[in-house]
Amino acid sequence: MSDETSTGTGTPAGPQPEPLRFFGTTWVEHDGGYTGRRIGVAVGSLAAAVAACFVLRFAYQGLTIADVGTLVSVLVVVMFAVCSALAFRHTSESFTKRPDPDRQASLRGLLAIGFVGSLLAYCFRSLTEAPGEKLHREEYEAAKQQYTRRTTRRAGNPAKKTPRS
Repeated sequence: MSDETSTGTGTPAGPQPEPLRFFGTTWVEHDGGYTGRRIGVAVGSLAAAVAACFVLRFAYQGLTIADVGTLVSVLVVVMFAVCSALAFRHTSESFTKRPDPDRQASLRGLLAIGFVGSLLAYCFRSLTEAPGEKLHREEYEAAKQQYTRRTTRRAGNPAKKTPRS
């Protein structure tokens, strides 16, 4: 959130909403093609997940052709399934609360392997709202309330206030 004052550039005073990927600041008022963008993001992430599954299928067929054995093939399938499930959960949670940067860095490899889960989480969240909209809306509303409290002028002189009995 930026806390800027109006300087004649057309920027209103107070906190400004943080833009979301693919949505900019259209999530604030749900204007500027917000619904179309949500549909596009949902369809695009689902199409990317399907394409990724085809790529993984070709990789599995390569393992079968290489005759690496049943154990290796099963381990690869289980690895991608578990990593995708963990990536789905982590991505879904990151839409409702800010992730810890250290934990995010340590999970980078797992999230890369489980990219199909991340794509599916993005698709499912796009069906109800822009991914991350709820988190950003809560932060934006809190920043607006704090700005209003800071800028609201007090009525009267507090030194002349009569003591309570």
